[in-house]
Amino acid sequence: MPTVKINNVELYYEVKGEGEVLVFTHGASWDHRQWNPQVEELAKQYKTITWDVRGHGKSSLPKGKVDSEDFTKDLVGLLEYLNVKEAHLCGLSMGGHISLQTAVRHPERVKSLVLIGTPYTNSYNWFEKVFVPINRWSSIFIPMSVMASIQARTLSKFNPNNKQYIKETVSSIPLNRWVRIWHAVSKMESGNDLNKITCPSLILQGEYDSMTERQQREMAERIPRSKMIYIKDAHHATNLDNPVQVNQEIISHLSK
Repeated sequence: MPTVKINNVELYYEVKGEGEVLVFTHGASWDHRQWNPQVEELAKQYKTITWDVRGHGKSSLPKGKVDSEDFTKDLVGLLEYLNVKEAHLCGLSMGGHISLQTAVRHPERVKSLVLIGTPYTNSYNWFEKVFVPINRWSSIFIPMSVMASIQARTLSKFNPNNKQYIKETVSSIPLNRWVRIWHAVSKMESGNDLNKITCPSLILQGEYDSMTERQQREMAERIPRSKMIYIKDAHHATNLDNPVQVNQEIISHLSK
């Protein structure tokens, strides 16, 4: 079980394949296994790196407040440990935002981006400005088993196989840990930084994912050298709902 201590955290990671480096970062409350369908195919052509963000999966979480800036620092630290000077970064939701912020803060490290169902702000409109703080507060009272069941049911409509993975992964996070993680994730903001991204960026949007569509459309307009493509028959678990099209679009993006 490969782990490395970075920024006072034991980070779990897996490396497979050879070639240009492609790093996958999972969504909030999930883990590195989210990317199994991509690694299975893309490791044939690329060196793939998957990892568990601090507090998720097999990675640890120090006591105290979680700072979202540490997510990017952890990723860059992992690249340094693995002697990776430059990589393609792919992420979904929280993982996409971490990848985006890495491209902003460390442009020399990022060859290209693949952003899937990615928000760039948690205060996009009046609804989010009101709802997100309420959601952040209410998370204290919602058992992880309940949250896991809701997520699993909502995000397995296009691929029933998602249900077991999501339910198992989400429910494995202790509530007190999740509250600290979500407090940090739900405050991530990059609205003023989108025009700073200089690398080629592919934005993949699930056809039925209404959670991030408006933000992703705006990212496609504001990020230079970006392109947005819809993934058919997919919700927010886009890469799991339609892995075949997602893999095809990633390969096409990386081969340019």
